[in-house]
Amino acid sequence: MKQLPSILIASALLAASLLFSSSSSLSTSMAEEGAAVYIIFVDEPLGEEPEAFHIRTLAAVLGSEEAARRAILFHYTHAASGFAAKLTPEQVEELKKQPGVIQVMPSRTYSIDEPTSGAHQASQAYGKKTNV
Repeated sequence: MKQLPSILIASALLAASLLFSSSSSLSTSMAEEGAAVYIIFVDEPLGEEPEAFHIRTLAAVLGSEEAARRAILFHYTHAASGFAAKLTPEQVEELKKQPGVIQVMPSRTYSIDEPTSGAHQASQAYGKKTNV
């Protein structure tokens, strides 16, 4: 009989934890609604690791380094200095105001096989074999 109260307490704690977790996820997903992936180009940081600079820069907009780490998808450190992150349009506007941010642009994926691309149209127009 003494185990019954501890089972009830454990069940109540589990239910409360699940409720908190799902409401937290719901608010996060609602905040990310309308979010898209952007490429952010920044000045090369002097005396600081690029990844740390990227996180610190984004944390100024998102409110915490943890939120910045979750939003960053990729760090660019060789050919360019910057990072890719999933952001809302409002966050993009705030990020553009941060020191060291050079440019923020939507991430785009291009394919040479797209039917509307010039390469595809050219291959259709000139792709027929001819004898020379």
